[in-house]
Amino acid sequence: MIRLIALDPSRRADWAELIAAFDGGAVDGSGFDAGEEIDTSEAGFGAYLEHRLGEADTAREPAPGRVHCTDRWIEQDGRLVGFLAIRHALNRFLFDVGGHIGYSVRPDARLRGVATAALAAGVEEARALGIDPVLVTCREDNEGSRRTIEANGGRLDGGGADGRLDGGGESGSDGMRRYWIGAAARPTRPAA
Repeated sequence: MIRLIALDPSRRADWAELIAAFDGGAVDGSGFDAGEEIDTSEAGFGAYLEHRLGEADTAREPAPGRVHCTDRWIEQDGRLVGFLAIRHALNRFLFDVGGHIGYSVRPDARLRGVATAALAAGVEEARALGIDPVLVTCREDNEGSRRTIEANGGRLDGGGADGRLDGGGESGSDGMRRYWIGAAARPTRPAA
């Protein structure tokens, strides 16, 4: 069974093993930037939890340029197989590039429906937070994510016919496909 679970302080070893499975590659939806060295020690894990749980705390203002974000681990039959992040709002960067939901599945668990099931659960959780429609993005060359998003009802956005912003986006937005899941009116692009 595939499900989203809350970050759990008792699962440091499982989390470290999950990080290692990505072998230094991008870990979208994890809270780590591509290429960032990840400290999987006890102290590093504690700092990770504090930071990620802090971003979810709606009683606190998010840091400048950030939005509230709920992080989940993707679990399959008791094993951590991925990450999923639900951003509660869109700033300009998230509108152009990141979307409301970011996710990644460890390489040895791909092509088995994990991402499709996890995204479906993430969309449900986003809707419970009042997010509708949900923006999900992927790189143009990421066929697996494109299929995952479309399987969850994603409709290609259109700054242009190909779903890109036609140069109106932030640096780095070119090469991204943007999909909306849900029937509510789409928001306008934030100024910042």
